[in-house]
Amino acid sequence: MSQIKHFIFIFLICLSNTTAAQINGIEDKDMLSMRLQNHIDQAKLESDRGDYYNAKNNLDKALEIAIKINDQENEGRIYTKTAKLLFLLGESDKSNIAIKNAILIQRKNSDYDNLAITYNIKGVIHSTNEEYEDALEYFNSAKNLFEQEDLEEYISEVTLNEAKVHIAQENFDLAKAQLEKTVILAKKYDQQRRLSSALIQTGKVSSALKNYDLALNQAEEGLSLAMAYGITENINSGYLILSAIHEKRGDYKSSYDYIKKHIQLSDSLLNIQREGLNESVTGKYINEYKDAQNAQLKAQIDDISSENNFQRITTVLSIALITILSLLTLSLYKNNNIRLKTNNMLHKKNDELIVAKEKAELASKTKANFLSTVTHELRTPLYAVTGLTNMLLDENPKESQVPHLKSLKFSGDYLLTFINDILQINKIEANKVDLDPEKFNLKSKLENVMSALSNSAKDNGTTLHFEYEENLPNTYIGDQLKISQILINLLGNAIKFTKDGDIWVRAYKIDQKDNLYTLRFEIEDNGIGITKEKQDSMFDSFSQGSVQINRKYGGTGLGLSIVKGLIQILKGKIYLKSELGKGTTFFFEIPLEYTDDIQEPEKVEPTQTQAMQDLDLSTIKILIVEDNKINQMITKKILNKMGLHCDVVDNGEAAVEKVKTVEYNVVLMDIHMPGISGLEATKIIRTFDKELTIFALTAVTLEDKMHEFGEAGFDDIISKPFKQEDFEKKLYAALSGEKIVSSFFS
Repeated sequence: MSQIKHFIFIFLICLSNTTAAQINGIEDKDMLSMRLQNHIDQAKLESDRGDYYNAKNNLDKALEIAIKINDQENEGRIYTKTAKLLFLLGESDKSNIAIKNAILIQRKNSDYDNLAITYNIKGVIHSTNEEYEDALEYFNSAKNLFEQEDLEEYISEVTLNEAKVHIAQENFDLAKAQLEKTVILAKKYDQQRRLSSALIQTGKVSSALKNYDLALNQAEEGLSLAMAYGITENINSGYLILSAIHEKRGDYKSSYDYIKKHIQLSDSLLNIQREGLNESVTGKYINEYKDAQNAQLKAQIDDISSENNFQRITTVLSIALITILSLLTLSLYKNNNIRLKTNNMLHKKNDELIVAKEKAELASKTKANFLSTVTHELRTPLYAVTGLTNMLLDENPKESQVPHLKSLKFSGDYLLTFINDILQINKIEANKVDLDPEKFNLKSKLENVMSALSNSAKDNGTTLHFEYEENLPNTYIGDQLKISQILINLLGNAIKFTKDGDIWVRAYKIDQKDNLYTLRFEIEDNGIGITKEKQDSMFDSFSQGSVQINRKYGGTGLGLSIVKGLIQILKGKIYLKSELGKGTTFFFEIPLEYTDDIQEPEKVEPTQTQAMQDLDLSTIKILIVEDNKINQMITKKILNKMGLHCDVVDNGEAAVEKVKTVEYNVVLMDIHMPGISGLEATKIIRTFDKELTIFALTAVTLEDKMHEFGEAGFDDIISKPFKQEDFEKKLYAALSGEKIVSSFFS
């Protein structure tokens, strides 16, 4: 009742303040902040009682206000809460988008305490989906951030979640260790909900380890605590676990009692959840729960007051249980005879399938590890090859040497492209590519892609034509980077195989449901075309029209395979029609959500070379942390050529000491080094210097591990071998004081 009065009071204040603000024609920021917090509080109350849709509605309103007043801390928090609700509502895709938005905002603003909370929730989502290794990674990241921010009281929830994952994996010793930490922290900070859950889960672990008496004491202690504080989900969990413990101890009557309580309470909670999914829920759940408790207490009192009744009930239940067990035994015996022959036949086949599945999983992991190792080992010498080649080309080589150096540069660039294509194919096949939807102008995107490739078309004497359906909206929500990659690949292919011809790029609508448009894109050329025999295999990896075409036009044969994979991720489809000697048309269709928000045109910025010239580089100090001597020399020469002073150390320990004694503007940190790694060195530096710009200068390429770089404290990643213009762009952003927003950590 006090909670209801509290919210009515806040509502009346908000209502009166809103009216006053409207009269004056001004909406005060403090007033908006109060409304924002009220929506968040109301969402929590509705979420706690299972009214998820109304909770989501309040969070949407809070998000609008947070964006309006540029309250990015609350914006990130709201996205996290929304992700949790959407997951509970079964909308996994939207949940992933919301949690990704939260992580992006919190990383950008160094909001590490809320980022840790977000990681914890993302871990819970992975755990619920039985993606246990991913879950443990995010729990570990959350724990590290809580420790870094000196927020020990939050760690108990993470260790409790870790323990539940270990229990699911049947790693009971690891689960026990995490539960012991949870109990200690929960007692220290008076966290009764976590303490009761930890005790109940500890009982489950002790039971699995066959220490049934200890398990019973632990689970009963947790249940008593949950009942004392009215923690319904822990009460329900306690009933289930105590039923299992009593069953293992041979006390079937107690097991039956607890499972019956568990079923009754589960039904009650399920009904409440159903109501929450359809209509607003008031205090009905609270009253029902209290009535259930009162009825239970009354039944217990009646039992205690009547010994005869107790004995009679015990006898009846025992007879009923024996009867049920007898019928089950008979039924199982008959079914067993029927299934025995079938099982014998299937057993061998199932064993073969299990072995095959395990082999496939092992092969997949081995492949991923192999690619990770090989590509890293290839990228490191490639850094030396491309770096030294560029340096030699810039140092006035002899005229006779220039063709050889350009050939070497071409080979290095080709090999790098090949490595990147293999990695992307591997990511697509392993379902490791995530969507990153954002508002963008589709027409401008198409024009920009065509503009970027116009010089290549001119070199081939080919004319580009653009047809954008009249009245087709321009602005959509979608993953514009993947759409750009698809268009660049298809248009680049068309240009490569069309000499002195024409290419048409078209976009038009084929279907619309509300704001969801299904758009078709066509890239048509009148180039060499593709034979009928080759068309069916054009989207396979390493596929080319013929050996002669491969030799004449080049290419890795992976581009169309990547395109098809990306289009499938965007929930679209692709197909082609072609005739040898007459040209080819690629069609692809994807759904895009229309938005009426108008995107501002991109600002034209000065080139990085011009921008760098505007900076006073004489006072800039850069530290290079790199153990490879050749790479040290190349990076130092590049920086010296840009007019920058730099120091070099070859290990993480020396980097930490250097940063303590010298005031650097930027640190370029290698990752794999003897002694402590670049990740560990950066974590140590962040304990005493949170403002220093630190770039990971590395050959690591597995994007699904990139969150480790963000958690360690890196501002951005510069992949080896790097393009000098990209390197200068990120360096300029750091030196000019611009806010660095890394695409790697989004």
